[in-house]
Amino acid sequence: MTQSLVLRARTLVCYSGLAFSLLAISPSAPLAIAQPAAGGPPVATIKSADTLPITRITLYRSGVGHFQRQGTVNGDAQLSLKFESEQINDVLKSLQVLDFGGRVQSVSYPSKDPLSRRLSSFSVQIGDNPSLPVLLERLRGSSVILQTTDAAVTGSVLSVETREMPVSTGGSGDRPAVIKTPVVNVLTSSGIRAVPVPSILNFRIADEALAAELNKALAALAESRAERTKVVDVTVAGAGSRKVSMAYVHATPVWKTSYRLVLPDTDAKPASEGKPATGQQGVLQGWAIVENTTDQDWANVKLSLVSGRPVSFRMDLYEPLYVFRPEVAVPTVPGVMPRAYDAGMMPAVSAAPPAPASMAPGSPGGGGSPFRQNARGTEGGDNRKDKAGRPARDSMTAAGLSEAAPMDPGDGSPTSPEDMIDYAARPQTKAGEVGEVFQFELENAVTIERQRSAMIPLLTANVDARRVSIYNLADRADHPMRGVEVTNSSSMQLLPGPLSVMDGSAYAGDATVNQIAPGDKRLLAYAVDLDVAVTTESIARGNVNKIRIVKGVIEQTVSNERGIKYTFANKDLKRARTIVLEHPKFEGYTLKGALKPNEQTQSLYRFDVATDAGKQASIEVLQERVDKQMVGINSYNMETLLKLSQDGRISADVLAALRAVFAQQAALSEIERTINERESQINTLKADQSRITSVMQPLDRNSDTYRNFLAKLNKQEAEIDKLNTAQETSRTQLNTARRTLETSLEQMSVD
Repeated sequence: MTQSLVLRARTLVCYSGLAFSLLAISPSAPLAIAQPAAGGPPVATIKSADTLPITRITLYRSGVGHFQRQGTVNGDAQLSLKFESEQINDVLKSLQVLDFGGRVQSVSYPSKDPLSRRLSSFSVQIGDNPSLPVLLERLRGSSVILQTTDAAVTGSVLSVETREMPVSTGGSGDRPAVIKTPVVNVLTSSGIRAVPVPSILNFRIADEALAAELNKALAALAESRAERTKVVDVTVAGAGSRKVSMAYVHATPVWKTSYRLVLPDTDAKPASEGKPATGQQGVLQGWAIVENTTDQDWANVKLSLVSGRPVSFRMDLYEPLYVFRPEVAVPTVPGVMPRAYDAGMMPAVSAAPPAPASMAPGSPGGGGSPFRQNARGTEGGDNRKDKAGRPARDSMTAAGLSEAAPMDPGDGSPTSPEDMIDYAARPQTKAGEVGEVFQFELENAVTIERQRSAMIPLLTANVDARRVSIYNLADRADHPMRGVEVTNSSSMQLLPGPLSVMDGSAYAGDATVNQIAPGDKRLLAYAVDLDVAVTTESIARGNVNKIRIVKGVIEQTVSNERGIKYTFANKDLKRARTIVLEHPKFEGYTLKGALKPNEQTQSLYRFDVATDAGKQASIEVLQERVDKQMVGINSYNMETLLKLSQDGRISADVLAALRAVFAQQAALSEIERTINERESQINTLKADQSRITSVMQPLDRNSDTYRNFLAKLNKQEAEIDKLNTAQETSRTQLNTARRTLETSLEQMSVD
């Protein structure tokens, strides 16, 4: 935008991301007055559909859309924008208005106060559906003109009362009936006149201001019945014809993508004898699905589709908020004298802050194309060719669908695979990076009627597509999936969406596409490959690799192996298969052997397995985890150690050290056995002494029997003393041997 245009602009809008704030700057008019000044020029009401049509729409995948309106106004004008109630908060948060050569007087919209609160703010209370007598009573003191069956009565309403008035019943001798009739007393120029309410045909409020209040109250009632839509009125003032631009953001359906992948009818050569599989060229068509759920047609608008997700939130700016304020008594302190305050040390800022720069063409909401200024690598021709010699299709063209080659040859014959490959709906978009997002911009204006949707060609590109079968045991155990390995060889982002696969001229199945950056590749599965059967065999084994002694404890290195043996039987007698095997990564395990994966993910290994027609192929995938375990010396016997030594898993030094330890342990065991045997002999002798003592008690002490038993007891006691002495010696030897063994083990570390 040139400097002169900036100086002419009367309204400026601050823009930041998707959050806009309205800022009206006018050197000669107050900011955002509610109504034009009394007595000023009348405001011309112009429908926005005629003067400010929607000219540009940018849709984001975060669920919002940026709408821009542009048009020309002449003189003062009031522009009305109609929104749904759910959209009004986003509009209040994001509305921007530019009047080039004029100024913005106000942006007004109906209040969302409760109906009773709004009606209570008017001079005439009609919220409780008052009857005519009640309404006249509320107009006390107001000048009215009552048209009765007799004449017109003009005056001020004094009061409304109920009187008992006789009514004839029709009989000559009957007494008249008495009914209660409301009567309004009106103060006229000739005095007070009582007018029965039933005789009033119509009445008019002579006070125009009061009548206007009544009309506003009735309008509020009518508006409450139409809460679905809200009208935002933008009043601009200026002289002559000039351009006015508005922009705002509100929620819109997320625009979606869908793809069609056309594969050639010829198979590529699969991987075999260490040679990689040859690729193929397929045609990828991308479509955008755009939905107009608003109540206004999008007629000849410039449409941009952005893949980024800017931060967008909702905030209730429409609902009035009231906070509690305590009531404080008026202070009445007498004798308070005014006080003069000293001036501050810092000078006051007298200069106004500089106005922000006006929106230039090409910025969001501006008149230009942001893509044409920022897109990289999309301008100019593209002379690249694919592997088959055809022109590369990842350059965007401006042609419509009518320029594409016809699908039907016209003679009723089926479409050939060559026609499917060569045909593509020419895209109507240009694509490229704008900032940090990827944007598709339609070169031609589009028209989408209200409450309707449209499919728009986004891209057509030749992509590398390798036919494969994909097997993952977690998906299904009996058959792999038919699929294709697609490499995004175009220069465009592929956004998430469904994909229909055409194998030659036949429909093959559906797949889903995630975000694919240029140069990246993905596996897409679209059908079950019933011609390939799969059998699996689980493998789990553990081996001791090495044993050494660390501070008297055996440290054994154990390798645990887990894996699966896959066998693929290709029952197709005509076509070979390249099977992409997905094998899970086990946590803590590493791949064992010379087998190397073609590709890895966070949780999977991928291997290519070539299977000839009518043949079988097997692959064994093993993963290994090496653990170190600490076990006691006695966890192994000599026979096992000798076998491990023969297998080379234990060294001669470790074996010799273990032999010495086992010899020491055998000596300890022999001492313990001797101690246990003596202890058994002592217990036997003591048990026999108890028996003899019980037998001796009734005997005569001078008898020979008694003397024989006593001699035997003395002999046994001598044997017990001898055994106890030997036990003490053995226990001392045992403790010494144990200490020697423990000291030896603590200092023993042998590899």
